Amino acid sequence: MNRLTTEIWIAAYLTRLRLASIPAFIVKKGDHTAGAVLVKLNTLDGQARCYQRSFDLMSGERQWVVLSEGDEAEVDGSITKQRGFDPDLWVIEVEDKAGRHLLDEPGLA
Repeated sequence: MNRLTTEIWIAAYLTRLRLASIPAFIVKKGDHTAGAVLVKLNTLDGQARCYQRSFDLMSGERQWVVLSEGDEAEVDGSITKQRGFDPDLWVIEVEDKAGRHLLDEPGLA
């Protein structure tokens, strides 16, 4: 089975967000082919949540899980720490007061 490159997945994700009128931007570009992705959801009230894609060993499915959440500065610190471990990491920031990120939609796992 062919996998999408990270760059193509991000382009599709940003398009879905744009079509739903949800602002988002790339904070850090990583490896175009196989870089991991973190999605920071900023609810514009000083709070944030960071999602990372995880592989469920029991089901074999990929799913988005919360890496960190709470005060935006703390979430940013967590992201900075992850960037120190993985220079190929992509970071996408989504800004939505209602907390929409679309990661639970089909095709985004």
